[in-house]
Amino acid sequence: MDKDSDNDLLTCIEAAQRMKISARQVRRLVAERRIAFHRVGRCVRLAPADIAAYVASVRVEPVTLSDVLRDLRGVA
Repeated sequence: MDKDSDNDLLTCIEAAQRMKISARQVRRLVAERRIAFHRVGRCVRLAPADIAAYVASVRVEPVTLSDVLRDLRGVA
């Protein structure tokens, strides 16, 4: 099986490298149940699809000037 296959489960360190964050942050996401994970015995593993879903879920859309002006009209 190919090492980078989407079916392979990743360790916290490997997941952190993919997301370019620290392994500590990945462990925090797991502890807070903010990212889906698999528990294999005492080990925590993450699926590449779950990592992609998490990254997509935390995406912040850019704000346009028309959005700001529309929101300001509702305040006045």
